[in-house]
Amino acid sequence: MAIEDDDKPRKKISHEIGQDLSLLSVEELTERVALLNTEIARLEEAATKKRASRNAADSFFKK
Repeated sequence: MAIEDDDKPRKKISHEIGQDLSLLSVEELTERVALLNTEIARLEEAATKKRASRNAADSFFKK
């Protein structure tokens, strides 16, 4: 029953680079794409913040 399925804890999605994808369903692949897109956005945001911090420090310490 669908109601009982909703009560079960979902397995946490994780992805290992280079892992065999042949056993995954289309839904699982779609979930992993979404997971990885979210992680890419998080990494890009962190890099942007670090770049801005470094640029601010560089401009402060340069004559």
